[in-house]
Amino acid sequence: MVPIDHVAHKILTYIPYILVLIDMRYEGVNCGKDGSVDNHMEMGKKLLAAGQLADALSHFHAAVDGDPKNYMAYYRRATVFLAMGKSKSALPDLSRVIELKPDFTSARLQRGNLLLKQGKLDEAESDFKKVLKSNPSDKEEKEAQSQLTKSDEIQRLVAQSRSSFNSKDYMTAAAQLDTIIETCVWDVTSREMRAECFIQMGEMGKAISDLKAASKLKSDNTQAFYKLSTIYYNLGDHEMSLNEVRECLKLDPDHKQCFSHYKQVKKLNKQIQSAEELIQEQRYEDAVSKYEAVMKTEPSVHHFTLLAKERMCHALAQGQQASRAITVCSEVLQSDPENVNVLKNRAEAYVQEEQYEEAIKDYETAGKHSENDRQIKEGLERAQRLLKQSQKRDYYKILGVKRTAQKKEIIKAYRKLAQQWHPDNFQDPEEKKKAEKKFIDIAQAKEVLTDPDMRTKFDHGEDPMDPESQQGHHHHNFHGGFHGFQGFNPFGSGPFNFKFNFN
Repeated sequence: MVPIDHVAHKILTYIPYILVLIDMRYEGVNCGKDGSVDNHMEMGKKLLAAGQLADALSHFHAAVDGDPKNYMAYYRRATVFLAMGKSKSALPDLSRVIELKPDFTSARLQRGNLLLKQGKLDEAESDFKKVLKSNPSDKEEKEAQSQLTKSDEIQRLVAQSRSSFNSKDYMTAAAQLDTIIETCVWDVTSREMRAECFIQMGEMGKAISDLKAASKLKSDNTQAFYKLSTIYYNLGDHEMSLNEVRECLKLDPDHKQCFSHYKQVKKLNKQIQSAEELIQEQRYEDAVSKYEAVMKTEPSVHHFTLLAKERMCHALAQGQQASRAITVCSEVLQSDPENVNVLKNRAEAYVQEEQYEEAIKDYETAGKHSENDRQIKEGLERAQRLLKQSQKRDYYKILGVKRTAQKKEIIKAYRKLAQQWHPDNFQDPEEKKKAEKKFIDIAQAKEVLTDPDMRTKFDHGEDPMDPESQQGHHHHNFHGGFHGFQGFNPFGSGPFNFKFNFN
């Protein structure tokens, strides 16, 4: 932001002194035939002293309208403008004062100070020199001499900074411009040049700060808005880029660069918004396609490629396309290894692929960068349970189905394996005993995976058939050998009667 608050504070501090000076300068001036200008001047003076700036300004407006040649009315109005931080409005009033009364050194000195802050060094120096030639007070002389010396130093620095900039020594130029801007806080040219130095140095945050200031200091600064839009675009911030380019087109609807850029940003912004809506609607495959279109629309900006792949990684993980998710997530993590969201999504994909150790690694890495993330904590605990579970009995593996398998697939797999491993198919006692155990596992797997509650427990790392896992909760006891089903005979009626009654 442009540092103007301290100027307003300084003006308010010196208001009593200014008012005394005004009274001294104002003696003998005729303020209108009917006294109405006098009344406005007096009321404005009292309100100014009380700090009621807006009301004071109204009275000084009226005084100027009542007597356009009353230099004191302009001077007092300029004083209010300065106290309000409105230097642009104060400057024309001070110039009018000097036009009406060229020997008014206080007005000339104040105008010189404003011109110096704006970086108009030649005009500022002219005012300071004239103050020194106009029989000033000791205080005015001291201030004018000091500001003239400062202006000379700034002139030298301006020449040096331009030379450094033209030589592409951007670091030196930026340091020189820092010193210039400390004094010339409202100098648009210096801020724009420093912004360009920051862009060349890759310090985009600092460039944005200077360009935002420049866009406010110069009312029709389309180029500043265009540059801001392109910087945000190259940083992958499509929404801020769109906002800034719209500001440019408000000032000039026919601005060729801004209009061309606007069309590109708008198209990209629309695609990204559409993709996010598809994710919200759980239309993950469509969202992936839309983000692939984003990468085609803008293949050159790395940030947009990274953004698109990050969101594709999320959509693929949510859409149970684990293998593709792992590939895309890994591509993002090569460029951004500490991306917590991508680490979580890849961990989820690893869980889907039953690569639990890899999932644990990703959750642990994510946890280092986001310590209080509940999702990471729960995901890590789940992956650890599933790893432990996988080292014991895995009902999905027993039936040879994926964790994403539907009930219909599970029953189909069960029927095929039950027929294959039915003990009646085996005559050798050892083989029959092995088949009995295998058949029990198959039956248990089918019961767990076709019961929604038991399957949910199993998917969270808890074995509904394991008394230790249940820890005292109700469980189905299939233990005790082939004849220990407690009322449930997986083979139908009679010993090994090969009769299937599938639900």
